[in-house]
Amino acid sequence: MNKEQKDVYILGIESSCDETAAAVVKNGREVLSNIISSQIVIHRKFGGVVPEIASRKHIENIMPVIDEALSQAGVGIEQIDAVAVTYGPGLVGALLVGLSAAKALAWATDKPLIGVNHLEGHVFANFLADSELKPPFMALVVSGGHTALLKVTGYNSFELLGQTRDDAAGEAFDKIARVMGLPYPGGPEIERLALGGNDHAIDFPVARLDKPYEFSFSGLKSAVINYLHNQQQAGREVNRSDVAASFQRAVVDALVKEAVHAMQHTGYNKIVLAGGVSANKTLQNTLAKAMEEIGAQLVHPTPILCTDNAVMIACRGYFMYQAGSFSPLDLNANPSLKLG
Repeated sequence: MNKEQKDVYILGIESSCDETAAAVVKNGREVLSNIISSQIVIHRKFGGVVPEIASRKHIENIMPVIDEALSQAGVGIEQIDAVAVTYGPGLVGALLVGLSAAKALAWATDKPLIGVNHLEGHVFANFLADSELKPPFMALVVSGGHTALLKVTGYNSFELLGQTRDDAAGEAFDKIARVMGLPYPGGPEIERLALGGNDHAIDFPVARLDKPYEFSFSGLKSAVINYLHNQQQAGREVNRSDVAASFQRAVVDALVKEAVHAMQHTGYNKIVLAGGVSANKTLQNTLAKAMEEIGAQLVHPTPILCTDNAVMIACRGYFMYQAGSFSPLDLNANPSLKLG
């Protein structure tokens, strides 16, 4: 069997925030295991992720999670062709736990180490959602820490078109949820509450920017908070479902508007959603309808692959492995790493 025909097994490791995850992916498209140890219950009492606590839990969980991923896949560490690991962006302490484990495994087994950009990983989750997906295509990355539009011109080449100037969409969801007294993580709670509301009840403003493909959600976040405070001070009852629905519509409309603009400008006929907020059904449905109207197609991951996971890291690592894009064993965490 020649090199092109040999099956390639990639072990993926993800620890950028509050999920300790490991997965084994075969040939970049076949998921053999997907293990995620979530810390949501631990951080919920604080209303958000506490970095020090997250790091300590990663230390406890990282090796058991990796062992379970290999066991579930029925693959020994000696059969792994490379170890792919998130090295940024993310929480520095959390990243270092996954990085340390990956570097130790790569060194001990003499396997290549592949450092993966967390955002690229989210984009590559779509290769598991659509077996026929291949570049070029547009990507809309929407997560708690990032909101960006980029062109995926090749398996290993990206062009950043624009991103948020301030708050990310997911961050705005979490902040508004916290102000409304909803539990962490806030995005799914806002979406659930919005189901019973009128999304045109309140006209929340979204910043109009002079540069295309960019976003700004800090003003929207402030407008919602001010509305809630003003209603409270005036002694008026607030329809929480209407607030959630109107806020969600404002975010979705801003995202879809720039995505449509980017598709029309580039002439691409396919766009993928990526990041935790890509699990939002209103965003999926609104963007799908907008794409259909301009003759384009939307691809988005399954819910489990929208949030942080190691499958997407292993998938991205596979294409980097094929390109011979390996990392040194002294690879460091880079939480400010961006696409482009």
